[in-house]
Amino acid sequence: MKKLEQEFESEMSVELLEPKKYSVYLLNDDYTSMEFVVNVLMSIFRHSEPEAVDITMKIHKNGKGLCGIFTYDIAESKIAQVHTNAKNSGYPLKAIMEEE
Repeated sequence: MKKLEQEFESEMSVELLEPKKYSVYLLNDDYTSMEFVVNVLMSIFRHSEPEAVDITMKIHKNGKGLCGIFTYDIAESKIAQVHTNAKNSGYPLKAIMEEE
């Protein structure tokens, strides 16, 4: 019985690692309206309107703006939502992710 307990204890001592994080950015383009970008930031990324406007201005000035930092699966899902909403609304808005 002791051997089984030792095996169980050694299995339990496995170190759990934090999942990698990914920054999600929206990219600037010449066609997507500011209103649409602000709406995306509020509806998909849950930013307040003042935060969304601030990020939108950063996108316009810097070519991209940080929307949030997520695990891979959530980042991937957010990007898919952005692309689907943009396509359905006739905009070329793109989102990307970069590993932290």
